[in-house]
Amino acid sequence: MVFVVVVVFGIYLYVLVRYRQRKGQENTIPKQVEGNHVLEIIWTVIPILLLLVLAVPTVSYTFKHSTDYRKDKDAIHVKVTAHQFWWQFEYPDLGIATAQDLVIPQGKKIAFDLISADVNHAFWVPSLGGKIDTNPGITNTLYLEADEVDTFKGKCAELCGASHALMDFKVVAKSPADFDAWVQKMKAPVAVAADAQKGEALFKENCMSCHAVSTDGLGMGPNLNGFAERSMLAGILEHTQDNAKKWITNPQAVKPGNKMPAFGGTLDDGQINDIVNYLWSLK
Repeated sequence: MVFVVVVVFGIYLYVLVRYRQRKGQENTIPKQVEGNHVLEIIWTVIPILLLLVLAVPTVSYTFKHSTDYRKDKDAIHVKVTAHQFWWQFEYPDLGIATAQDLVIPQGKKIAFDLISADVNHAFWVPSLGGKIDTNPGITNTLYLEADEVDTFKGKCAELCGASHALMDFKVVAKSPADFDAWVQKMKAPVAVAADAQKGEALFKENCMSCHAVSTDGLGMGPNLNGFAERSMLAGILEHTQDNAKKWITNPQAVKPGNKMPAFGGTLDDGQINDIVNYLWSLK
């Protein structure tokens, strides 16, 4: 596109200078080129060639990324459910579930089933491939593959409400060995330290109706299994205990329109600190 812009503006500036009306020059009509077949062929064929250069790889990769790998035994199957304003990830073949941080193995095809729990969203990881809508009641398919061990930023690309711009997630590509180790850790029973048991009791009393911390549990809110090892909090905040307290106290101040209630008027600071301490034990 830079090349096209340079050529077009180069010709444009040349014509402005070369054919400008000079002092004393009569205002005559320039020589007409209507019916000049050579010029008509040139300005028809060149745009067609440019469009073909853009269209052929675009169409090719569009169909390539829509290939359905869900029945491929070597692919990792992930069900993606979009919510206002967070992402849920289930691994049905592995028996685990998580949220916000999608963990995948490097070099393997990831076959996605994508659906929405409420309104239209769009799943998009720009560094890995194309985007696709997630619709309520309709399952769409997509596949992605990470060639490198890295962390990639994901976005919602469909206007879905007040915090659409804050509906971020992370794709963490691990080596196959590290991915297998992560799966085993996710399947292991949660061991709660003694100093976190008070927070666990408060969590069960106030949060368990929406949040699960089990291997494959699902609820109205994100599954918090492995929460302490995530890279971001609420998809957009640095993963710190202070930000966790801020989120629990008044989530609407962070993500307007989300469905989590504020606990600032229900729990005191000490109780919120205990819950955060418990969350940081979920490793």
